[in-house]
Amino acid sequence: MRHFLKLQFMNSKTISPPAIEFSGSIPHHYEEFLGPMFFEPYAIEVSKRINSSSVHFALELACGTGRVTRHLRNVISPNAKLIASDISPDMLAVAEEKLGTSNIGWQIIDAQELPFVDNSIDLVVCCFGYMLVPDKLTAYAEAYRVLRPGGMLLFATWDKLEHNAASYVYRTVVKKYLGEPLPEIYKLPFSMNDDGEIRKDLQRAGFSETIIEGVDKVSVSPTAKEAANGLAQGGSIYNEIIKRNPAWIDEIKETVEQELAKKYGASPMIAPMRALITEAWK
Repeated sequence: MRHFLKLQFMNSKTISPPAIEFSGSIPHHYEEFLGPMFFEPYAIEVSKRINSSSVHFALELACGTGRVTRHLRNVISPNAKLIASDISPDMLAVAEEKLGTSNIGWQIIDAQELPFVDNSIDLVVCCFGYMLVPDKLTAYAEAYRVLRPGGMLLFATWDKLEHNAASYVYRTVVKKYLGEPLPEIYKLPFSMNDDGEIRKDLQRAGFSETIIEGVDKVSVSPTAKEAANGLAQGGSIYNEIIKRNPAWIDEIKETVEQELAKKYGASPMIAPMRALITEAWK
């Protein structure tokens, strides 16, 4: 039952179409393979940076399949309100199925148009979502608007592709199939790696105090085969590959598995990754 579809918005503006369509089979592959390999380590890292005593109302943007949501709910007070949101109904359905509706409000929200009044939220969290937002400055300004004075915007974005080894292997293989010019979605997930640019845009949106830190982790998968399956079928480029030639998927998975096993181990597969974690205060 998708309870989040019943929630009412404070305005009737049309949600902007997502840059990448996370629908169909993608959310389940995303959660099963990419969730533990890429997103769980940073979900834990982000949750450690929250001062729970100051949070009475938290908003999560781009919650995906709920990896960060679970940690947020455990970190903040049981009495604090938590809204977890995404622009994709299919991703939210997986998250709600995993975590249920107890003490979590699920809502479809465009980060560029937040349906909340000014100065009403203590914490806004967005892990690996802002890269996909078309108008980032507007999204930052919206977060600033709804935050209470002293409230924090906390978000993570991937560093350069070459610092994220498993993704680099996958995209190097895929690039040979897609050819030039590469579609926009090829670059988007790793497009927010300039801390100076992020800081400048946050200042333009109103944030006066900002800390940005590069954080290294390792991506771990039980096998290189599972990592290759997740990258090929749970990632942002899947629909583009299927659109061009569905037969490519099995070829890509096999090649990626071989490359990952050779460089980072067949079982387990352990590869370095790096993200930027940004904290900004109103």
